[in-house]
Amino acid sequence: MTERENDEKWMRRCLDLARCGRYGAPPNPMVGAVIVHDGRILGEGYHARCGEAHAEVNAVRAVREADKALLSASTLYVSLEPCAHYGRTPPCAELIARLGIRRVVVGCVDPFARVQGRGIAMLREAGCDVTVGVLEAECRELNRRFITCQTHHRPYITLKWAQSVDGFLDRRRTGGQPVALSSPRTLMAVHRLRAQSGAILVGHATLRLDRPRLDVRHWAGPAPLRLVLGRVAPDELPEGFEAFADRDAMLAELYRRGVQTLLVEGGARTLQSFIADGLWDEARVELAPQTLGDGVAAPAMPAGAQRRVETHFGRPVVWYRRAGSLL
Repeated sequence: MTERENDEKWMRRCLDLARCGRYGAPPNPMVGAVIVHDGRILGEGYHARCGEAHAEVNAVRAVREADKALLSASTLYVSLEPCAHYGRTPPCAELIARLGIRRVVVGCVDPFARVQGRGIAMLREAGCDVTVGVLEAECRELNRRFITCQTHHRPYITLKWAQSVDGFLDRRRTGGQPVALSSPRTLMAVHRLRAQSGAILVGHATLRLDRPRLDVRHWAGPAPLRLVLGRVAPDELPEGFEAFADRDAMLAELYRRGVQTLLVEGGARTLQSFIADGLWDEARVELAPQTLGDGVAAPAMPAGAQRRVETHFGRPVVWYRRAGSLL
């Protein structure tokens, strides 16, 4: 096995570990770290919760006392550049240098303004042999939400809707219940997506017509912030909801609060406005088997959007990625 192949093997382990922090780490990135000596793992860890120990610290803590003398002859693998600043925790790059770990392999550079290569520079100045960019595409993909938020100063925006086989979201109506296009099982998948989002948004027309709860009652996980876009009278706004009349002001406020992800669930005009202005990163479209014949047309995706089809509980789900995405 070449050195590159060996590095990729351990970086894959870092990625597996990092995914364990999918619910607790945001708005921080998901990060995994592994310390290896002569093909044996001395310690490994991941960033479990925002404000708590980083992956590198947890990996060092996992090293047995009998193995600590081997650290200076070991390689540390980490999926994201070690931090170089004092935040809620001390700099990981400083810890690694102090331990004398001779080689560090980094998946990708951290785009956070207080890092951006400073951690790598700190390690090299301390005499560490640093390799950067092992499985870089996979590492960036894992933290695409964090990277987008740091680069564009807005949340990572996912659009979501279900449409009939003939391309409608619902029948045209002035009251009553919407057509149930999602099945009980695909509804669970939607609520899982909600639990992975920092905030969820509908337009004011959807609020008035459907009175949606926008919660995660069909999945275990944290409930997102519930937002309405448009002018809504105070007596129309359900408890726990926030209303924003201006979309750009809303996105700026979410970024200020550290909200990394926004799920937009509709209605049709709201979804299409995000698409038209290029303010989206992914879209999840469930294709239901019903035929409506007429009604509220589903949003139109732009030419050039990347597209892949998956099957969720027997139903096709189309995932789109915006053309020109930074990932």
